Amino acid sequence: MADVRAQLVTRVRGMLSDALGATRTRLAAAEAELTAGRDRLARTRRAAAAVPDRVGAARDRRLAEIDARYSARLAELARRAAAAAQREAPGAASAPWDRWQPTPAGRAEPPGAVRIGTVRLTGAEPVPALVPLLDAGHVHLAGGDPAGLAAVVPALLLRAVGRADPGGVRLHGYDPEHLGGGLAGFAPLGTAGLLTFVGPGGLGRLLDDLVEQIRRINATVLAGEYASLRELAAATGRRPEPWRVAVLLGGDELSRHERGQLDRVVRTGAACGVHLVVRGIDLPDDRTVTRIVVDPDDARIAGLPVVLDDPPPPSLVTETCRAVASRVAAGPPPTPFTDLLPPPEDYWREDSAHGLSAPIGEGPHGRPVLLTLGDYPPHALIGGPSGTGKTNLIFAWIGALAARYSPAELEFYLLDFKEGVSFARFAQGRRDPSWLPHMRLVGINVNTDREFGLALLRFLAEELRRRADAAKKHEVTKLAELRAVDPTGHWPRIVAVVDEFQALLAGRDVVAREAADLLEDLARRGRSQGIHLVLASQDVRGIEALWGRPALVAQFTLRIALPKALRILAERNDAAQSLPRHHAVVNAESGLAEGNEVARIPSASDWETWSELQHRLWRMRPQDASPARLFDGDAIPRLTEAPDFRALTAPEQGVPRSPVALLGEIIDVQSRSAALRLPRAPGRNLAVLGTRVDEACAVLDAAARSLARQYRPGTARFSIACLDPDADPAARALYEDLAGDASWYDEETVAELMAEVGDGLGAPGAARTPHFLLLFAVDAAAGALAGKAGTRTGLEQLRRILHDGPERRTHVLAWWRGVARMRVDLGGAGARTDQIGAWVALDVQGGELSASLYPGSGGPDWYPRPWRGLYFDRAVHRTGQVIIPYGPTR
Repeated sequence: MADVRAQLVTRVRGMLSDALGATRTRLAAAEAELTAGRDRLARTRRAAAAVPDRVGAARDRRLAEIDARYSARLAELARRAAAAAQREAPGAASAPWDRWQPTPAGRAEPPGAVRIGTVRLTGAEPVPALVPLLDAGHVHLAGGDPAGLAAVVPALLLRAVGRADPGGVRLHGYDPEHLGGGLAGFAPLGTAGLLTFVGPGGLGRLLDDLVEQIRRINATVLAGEYASLRELAAATGRRPEPWRVAVLLGGDELSRHERGQLDRVVRTGAACGVHLVVRGIDLPDDRTVTRIVVDPDDARIAGLPVVLDDPPPPSLVTETCRAVASRVAAGPPPTPFTDLLPPPEDYWREDSAHGLSAPIGEGPHGRPVLLTLGDYPPHALIGGPSGTGKTNLIFAWIGALAARYSPAELEFYLLDFKEGVSFARFAQGRRDPSWLPHMRLVGINVNTDREFGLALLRFLAEELRRRADAAKKHEVTKLAELRAVDPTGHWPRIVAVVDEFQALLAGRDVVAREAADLLEDLARRGRSQGIHLVLASQDVRGIEALWGRPALVAQFTLRIALPKALRILAERNDAAQSLPRHHAVVNAESGLAEGNEVARIPSASDWETWSELQHRLWRMRPQDASPARLFDGDAIPRLTEAPDFRALTAPEQGVPRSPVALLGEIIDVQSRSAALRLPRAPGRNLAVLGTRVDEACAVLDAAARSLARQYRPGTARFSIACLDPDADPAARALYEDLAGDASWYDEETVAELMAEVGDGLGAPGAARTPHFLLLFAVDAAAGALAGKAGTRTGLEQLRRILHDGPERRTHVLAWWRGVARMRVDLGGAGARTDQIGAWVALDVQGGELSASLYPGSGGPDWYPRPWRGLYFDRAVHRTGQVIIPYGPTR
């Protein structure tokens, strides 16, 4: 038992000893862990104490990086904002006043915003503060600084006026408190109609007018195709309407009607270019309204603080407005000529069977204004004082038609009665070998040659008869029908343009009467056969031959009136009186006001502009095309260039039965020569009458050279007698050129010539060799011919030669220096003149050619003028022909 107890005690003691050791071990471990924990706590406390410093440093670094990025970004945004502001408001819209000048926007950069100040940004350059205005919105001004508000208005308006083309901005002022004083600097615009003031009580009328303008623009200009004028301008490159800015500076409380109209303008005005600048009147909240508040120490735009610019100097406002008004009074520049032309690939694609149609310019709404010639309207009347662009309009119209219709579809005949050579470029010239393929005739400097105008009308009358006969043959009535049944015929439409046509109808002579009759017939019947007349004049007042024929005037239903034109439009239609330069009123309703269309005419008449088109069309011409006939009233034709002279040839055998003497160029359309036939018949002699030496020598020279061209050497004889020293050089030159076929005589030997020829008329073989006596100033030989020449006096021999010579191939072509002298040489005042079958009168009045020289009483209706002659052949003519003697051959 005792052993068990001892064992139990020993075991218990061992267990206690083990427990004590284990406890001591755990205690030591705990104490070690406590010590380690305390070390960690100390380290953690030390680390925690260091964290704020590191975090602060990191935060400071991060804040510094953010601040740097922010500053750079702010500077970049400020730069971009300034650049955007410069793009949105370039030039006059934002330039400082010290170097400000008007800079109208181009087509690609329409006006929009304008600058009124700057926005200050910390750490960046100031940014321009812009206000959207033209095509963008309205401006409402409020605040407690009247002076500041008054400074904003002229800045806004001057920048808007300077950014648009002259006349592109129209201002309407309503200033009942100061009666327009707030806009006094803009007063010069009023002279050009660009500024109108509305007095007290007129606000309602102004708002009504603005609403009506908006309605009209929506209905007729935008017409559902575009949402705004800005969109239209961007799509077409044209702005058909000006901007209208109504400046409303206070007033009484608005009525219900006025408030309604103002609200309509706010909602719909910006799209139609109608804008408001308002102070002292409330505007409704709308996205198009920009609000500017100006207080003594503060200014804000839409809540954004701004620093306002100084107002523009008053002198700058006044000078700018004067310059703009001056430009507007001078008229806008013409549009490009290319605006009238189709694309080059569409040239000559149009068909003229039913008429001719082409644009003449741009209308107020940007659409082309068309001119049409056909069954209706058939003819046109153009009027405008000198310098208003009549010639340019004709060029523009001809160019627009010529680019659309080929020469097979359209032919032009052009006549210019005023002095100048503008229209000569349509024909072939020395400077430019090209010509307009459609042009068949160009007459210039014909102010003294009304006969040429009459010849053109006769030519057109004959063409009208030819077409009418063809239409009758094919049983049709109109040109379109004739072309359909006769497609192989040549039936182009003809447009005859006569500039300064009143010269043709001036006076009460035969030319004016016949011209008026032909005009009336052509105007009445030409429409159905495709012959159209275009008459142009500076002023048609006092043209009795035209206005005395109401049936003739009624045919000219198409009227084109240039600025200040008189009596072109209807009596009470004064639309042309207020036209600016480069514009015209086009009216196809006989001038009645309801037919008015205003067209802006492009510049077409300068050399380079026209030449580019003409050269292109010339290169397209048909292979058989020939240049237009150019008649220049100031030019002297040359015999060697005359077609009739070049056609003359000598027969291979024998002599011509009826030789032709060419005397000069007839004033007509075909460039023909006045031809005197010299068959073996009584009276086939020529008398040249007058004192002008050069012209008389020219007629005889041309006659002799053209006759000599028809004979082989040695088959004809030419006897040249010169009895006037002044004529000696021309006669000598002719004698030398005729070489062996010519004989020379003077005052001492002319009697021998008369005797030889007179006595030889009855000799055997006298009729075999043609003989032409060219007598220069034959009347000067009266003394030499008074003596005996064989059995007869020289004058008797001359009379015998004149009487009997033509039947024996002996013809006299003589120059007498007066009609009375010729009558004396022929036997006295009562002597017959039958032996003078033809004559050319130079400086001889028509009354001197009466009696036996000219049929009827009183003589021909002829007035002498330099280098012109009246040719009459009693065997051919009923009336005389006006001719131009050919110039010296050498």
